[in-house]
Amino acid sequence: MRVRTDAEIEACLNAILKDHPTQADVWLFGYGSLMWNPAMHFAEICGGRVLGWHRKYCLWLEAGRGTPSNPGLMLGLDRGGAAAGALFRVPADQARTELLLPFRRELFTYSYEPRWVSVATPAGVVRAVTFVVNRDSLRYVSRLDPECIAQHVATASGVLGSCMEYLHRTLESLEALGLDDRMLRQVYRICVARAAERQPC
Repeated sequence: MRVRTDAEIEACLNAILKDHPTQADVWLFGYGSLMWNPAMHFAEICGGRVLGWHRKYCLWLEAGRGTPSNPGLMLGLDRGGAAAGALFRVPADQARTELLLPFRRELFTYSYEPRWVSVATPAGVVRAVTFVVNRDSLRYVSRLDPECIAQHVATASGVLGSCMEYLHRTLESLEALGLDDRMLRQVYRICVARAAERQPC
């Protein structure tokens, strides 16, 4: 597994902030674990819908929440559609320091790339930074059907916990913001149904 150095991660952050007004606050869009664990200080949180990108299970995970013998699946933002998530506003004078923390976490491997995106909110469209899937990653998978996804999500776990816990917390975070995701709900229903089938009579 290829990993980025601290210098490479800082270069990614510098490139993202290069053309951003220095006196302007920065919004960060989270759609998975960043929603419940943003790993940074922020001044405001609200719900929004990223435009032009959709959430899907598209990254195999053989560590953390999976193993080589039973890999888990992680969420990413892939091209097309839209996806609901959390927007975090980081004050301008803290942006570089605070954003470096989630950048280090999300960009440690080459599975994600930082990108400016447009996020629709009740107050209007906001420009925000997020992490989209790197389609060139060896962990990337283009298309899986819901049954296959549920099989791995329902059974995979590792040192950081289970994929089922990750799914549950993602749905909880969306619900707290008054948002939902039909794909995640479908996978969750299949997982629950499979668990019920495994229970003894």
